[in-house]
Amino acid sequence: MISSLNHVAIAVPDLETAAAQYRLLGADVSEAQDLPEHGVTVVFIKLRNTKIELLYPLGDDSPIASFLSKNPAGGIHHLCFEVADIDAAQSRITEIGARVLGDGRPKIGAHGKPVIFGHPKDFQGALVEFEQT
Repeated sequence: MISSLNHVAIAVPDLETAAAQYRLLGADVSEAQDLPEHGVTVVFIKLRNTKIELLYPLGDDSPIASFLSKNPAGGIHHLCFEVADIDAAQSRITEIGARVLGDGRPKIGAHGKPVIFGHPKDFQGALVEFEQT
């Protein structure tokens, strides 16, 4: 079902500073993109074999604001795996006894593709995103 790692997401308290650090390291850094449906602003660090997604809160109700209140220095927020079929992935996740967060329906993610999130308690303590490729 999962084919490859799409990105590792890191919540950051200062998006500009974090993006600048990766630019200084020679990485290809995208422009910031607001995703109101997810309550985040994102920047992608493009690497040869994967990406790093920097997450910053967009609004007071942002899940990233809550994460940063518990982790003021920031930290790894989630892993994202690619899947060929988001509906089949959702069915398989449920079949193995894991939970899909929210209402269980896919939302459109930062890459314009459907995504779902698996509950961290069902994935060894890690929040896991599945993105249709």
